Amino acid sequence: MASEIVEKKLGWDITDFGLGNFEKCGLLLFTIRNGKFGRKNTKPYAEKIMIVSEAQVTPWHFHWVKTEDIINRGGGNLVIELSNAGKDGQLTDSPVHVQIDRITHTINQNEKIILEPGESICLPPYLYHTFYGESSTVLVGGVSSVNDDDKDNRFLENLGRFPKIEEDEPVLYSLCNEYSD
Repeated sequence: MASEIVEKKLGWDITDFGLGNFEKCGLLLFTIRNGKFGRKNTKPYAEKIMIVSEAQVTPWHFHWVKTEDIINRGGGNLVIELSNAGKDGQLTDSPVHVQIDRITHTINQNEKIILEPGESICLPPYLYHTFYGESSTVLVGGVSSVNDDDKDNRFLENLGRFPKIEEDEPVLYSLCNEYSD
């Protein structure tokens, strides 16, 4: 039903995080499934597909509520860097405990984790992460608890999750944050 698509923001999403340089800092996403925060009788999970270009950075951020698995679905290696969030909202230099393919690892802040195709990492709330394609475009899957991109992203820098797009052509298909109720 179309109302579910609109209400749960399913569909295409593209962002440059308000920085104006999509090739360097951006992300292309498609939300396949999603529930709704605080709503009973809804899916308790979300699923996204992301396309991450070579050296295209998704900036440092964490989620207040969402736990997510990032899965390298193919195309190349995905580089992820992690840091715990301090009480002041900044990066800490404390060791990070994280599960990669269900095995717990302890890594140093900013240590690069390379996910090869088929590998995954589980990111709990308050764990800062940034990622990019190592040497090619990577197809990334995201499976998580319910996703709310309006309220559940905390960026290290003052960035916008849904920046204003200056259209130079008529809109053929709305992005997930452009639906009208």
